[in-house]
Amino acid sequence: MLLELLRAALAAVDGRRCTLEALRSQRLAERVARGGPVWVAAVGKAASRMALGARDALGTALERMLVITKDGHLDPELAELPLLEALESGHPVPDERSLAAGTRLLSFIEEMPAHARPLMLVSGGASSLVEVLIPGACLVDLQRLNRAGLASGLSIEALNARRRELSRLKGGQLAGRLAGRGAIALLISDVPGDDPAVIGSGLLGPASAAPDDIERVVIASMTQALEGVRARAARPRTMPLSMRIEPQLFSGSAERLAVRFAHELALGAAQLSAWGGESALELPPHPGRGGRNQHLALAVARLIAGHDLHLLAAGTDGTDGPTLDAGALVDGDTCARVACAGLDVDECLRRADSGVALAAAGDLVHTGPTGTNVGDLVMGVKLTEGEARAWLNSAPCGC
Repeated sequence: MLLELLRAALAAVDGRRCTLEALRSQRLAERVARGGPVWVAAVGKAASRMALGARDALGTALERMLVITKDGHLDPELAELPLLEALESGHPVPDERSLAAGTRLLSFIEEMPAHARPLMLVSGGASSLVEVLIPGACLVDLQRLNRAGLASGLSIEALNARRRELSRLKGGQLAGRLAGRGAIALLISDVPGDDPAVIGSGLLGPASAAPDDIERVVIASMTQALEGVRARAARPRTMPLSMRIEPQLFSGSAERLAVRFAHELALGAAQLSAWGGESALELPPHPGRGGRNQHLALAVARLIAGHDLHLLAAGTDGTDGPTLDAGALVDGDTCARVACAGLDVDECLRRADSGVALAAAGDLVHTGPTGTNVGDLVMGVKLTEGEARAWLNSAPCGC
């Protein structure tokens, strides 16, 4: 049941669909039609799906395309596109490819003929995937900054602010390269407030040097993902779930949030509770396997042990920290399964080794790349197995 709700959330913020719908809206469609051929630059974890959405909408108006994304996130369908250049780059820690990709992004913009119209597609992950450093800075400085920020549990806003200090792209500087071109920027937001000045460290965010004629449109965010959950949960009219969808995005320590979520799930009246945001995890010197969603889920499992409660925590991009798992789905028996495997939940949490414990319990969630990235989604249900089966059988899935 929780996996079905996750599918509904991801469908609501799919990069391809959201890009297509935005470009087919009357306002943007008219603006594109008035211009010349379109050159597309797509950067981020959702870049492939956004690029496909642009192809679907633009047809023969699309002349050139550059796609920069994370390893393993290139959609095979991209290979069919003519005049496409696709690059895979480093994430969550930038590497030499990130610098090469940043240089290529700048040259791609400089190569645009005067009659071409730029369409910029940006999603979360762009901060690490592309970079051009200020004079005097080097890759080691950039990597040290990213590793320290990730290990300390620094908020995405604070980490992006520090990234901008080393960058010749971030903080609206890339937008300045598009001066006078009448660019359109479509963004998938993974940051609180959906501020273009923060998404991708502000690659296309407002800045004093940014031209006023760049139209920035946020086409997907956690709000839409949560609405996808709400719509799916209410779909069976004969058995809609009572639900509580928290409108405020969460942030802060994963373990403190675990206490909050377990408390609200157990004591609240709703059958379904859902939260969106991004937790933080301070890592020990030699962390084990896992990510912030796995850590949060395992911490919840410790609190709901023995109770008929279930909770899913997952990254909407399909990855959690440096792992290939999206997150985990835990229940009142998770800790017992971990113990049967000869592991200690408290020790795994202390070592930031939640992935090992959850793998032993059979509780990891693996989606593969999802084509979107709007932050982390946490959902909990308190239903009997019979009630959950009745809900699933009361309407076709089709998400």
